[in-house]
Amino acid sequence: MPLSEHEQKLLEQLERQLHEDDPKFASSMGSDPGRTWSTRHIVIGVLATLAGVLLLLVGVSTQQIFVGVLGFIVMGAGVYFATMRSASSGKAKAGGRGKKSKGKSSFMSSLEERWDERRRGES
Repeated sequence: MPLSEHEQKLLEQLERQLHEDDPKFASSMGSDPGRTWSTRHIVIGVLATLAGVLLLLVGVSTQQIFVGVLGFIVMGAGVYFATMRSASSGKAKAGGRGKKSKGKSSFMSSLEERWDERRRGES
């Protein structure tokens, strides 16, 4: 079910606030709008993963542990490289737009006010 326009605006506001309050956590969650998927990374990563699988199979079939372990490492590196996101230089950061936040307390108080309004509306 798609989000309503109001819900989308609230979600965007929450994301901006998260980026302003804790940018390290926000970047670790992968929701940074300044980072995008790179087709080049995906293609190279998939090719490296396939090469790793091939090395692993060769190592198992020839019973050479070193080749099998090397294939596993190459395969893991390929998956890691394929899932990396690259920074897009042309896009502006979402946290840089708009006015600065007053702090976590004002944000939390506004959420509490909205919650109270909803509770009053239900009764």
